[in-house]
Amino acid sequence: MEVQTPWPQGTECVAKYNFKGTTGQDLPFNKGDVLTIIMVTKDHNWYKAKNTTGQEGTIPANYVQKREGVKSGGKLSLMPWFHGKITRDQAELLLHPPETGLYLVRESTNYPGDYTLCVSCEGKVEHYRIIYLNGKLSIDEEAYFENLMQLVEHYTKDADGLCTKLIKPKLEEGTVAAQDEFSRSGWLLNRKELSVLQSIGKGEFGDVMVGDYRGTKVAVKCIKHDATAQAFIAEASVMTQLRHNNLVQLLGVILEEKGSLFIVTEYMAKGSLVDYLRSRGRTVLGGVSLLKFSLDVCEAMEYLENNNFIHRDLAARNVLVSEDNIAKVSDFGLTKEASSSQDTAKLPVKWTSPEALREKKFSTKSDVWSFGILLWEIYSFGRVPYPRIPLKEVVPRVEKGYVMDAPDGCPEAVYNVMKQCWILDPVVRPCFRLLKETMENIRAKELYL
Repeated sequence: MEVQTPWPQGTECVAKYNFKGTTGQDLPFNKGDVLTIIMVTKDHNWYKAKNTTGQEGTIPANYVQKREGVKSGGKLSLMPWFHGKITRDQAELLLHPPETGLYLVRESTNYPGDYTLCVSCEGKVEHYRIIYLNGKLSIDEEAYFENLMQLVEHYTKDADGLCTKLIKPKLEEGTVAAQDEFSRSGWLLNRKELSVLQSIGKGEFGDVMVGDYRGTKVAVKCIKHDATAQAFIAEASVMTQLRHNNLVQLLGVILEEKGSLFIVTEYMAKGSLVDYLRSRGRTVLGGVSLLKFSLDVCEAMEYLENNNFIHRDLAARNVLVSEDNIAKVSDFGLTKEASSSQDTAKLPVKWTSPEALREKKFSTKSDVWSFGILLWEIYSFGRVPYPRIPLKEVVPRVEKGYVMDAPDGCPEAVYNVMKQCWILDPVVRPCFRLLKETMENIRAKELYL
């Protein structure tokens, strides 16, 4: 197979097959291994590459798939066959011309809260009411399912009383099947190769577990409810587009037939920065450590700024610390491309800029405001911002020009950076490139003291 355009140095790819190697110069690998291109050889059908342990060798180009950011033209959906609130007549029009096994799911118009499975069969459309009973879904009150994905999966394998088994989904206009897109771009992992070991945290939407994927310790977000999993698919797709040493790295996603979503990331041994600061305190962490954490975050945010992404939820709780004390920004649940429309998500008042709270105007400059709050958290060793001010008074006071005092022991130069971040006019706030330069200058002076 001829490779049309050679992949540049640094390109990540995923092995599609096992390769044992035929010469001593080859790099053997197994299906699913992640490899990084070092250079193109004279024969464009072969690359020089390295694996995750640093071993190098030549690999056949047609045995690997380039790993790309998930940038689907449509809306990624775990349930692309779900059409929401459409009528019976609209469903029948969508399933025309008739094709046995073509199906969609809609919200029931006659029974609010229930769903309807619509299936084309031998020239006509059958409508099956899906009822809720004790928190589970059923069509015939014999087979019960946790969610719609599980139900649809069951009937794609066996008609089990329906007029036909489900053969082909009728996709909602503008949607793309998430499983197909993650597979196409090389981010779909094999569930059989993941061992989930123990819980390291419980979130509002699911558990965070520590696991083992092919011999590597990983963190795993487990989301079991279909509607919630749908929201997290957007987070995972953002993570496929980002690669920086100070961002928590996505390793891949697993979509289970029964509707669970697993987001697998690198494991960060020392947990969240806010907990790390609180538990270590002044006796363990000196000025050099605090400045390093601040710069780590600034590096990540400059990268997001350069790539036109807005984080929207920057805070010490959303920064994790690795075994070797590198701070990495995580939790991309609210992260958006700067051009995308903003929703009115529940926002953390003490970390969010006044213009974002007031007008839902998010920008890199609103992230800069949050960075100033995060600096205050770092230098106060994890205190909650705006101490002794009731939450409802924070925004009115800030809009009138209130600025927090410097944390005890905070260098004046760092406090000046915080105040720059908290300028009320977002246009006047510095960008992350300038903030990074300033922080690097502070660090250089600190090292000479």
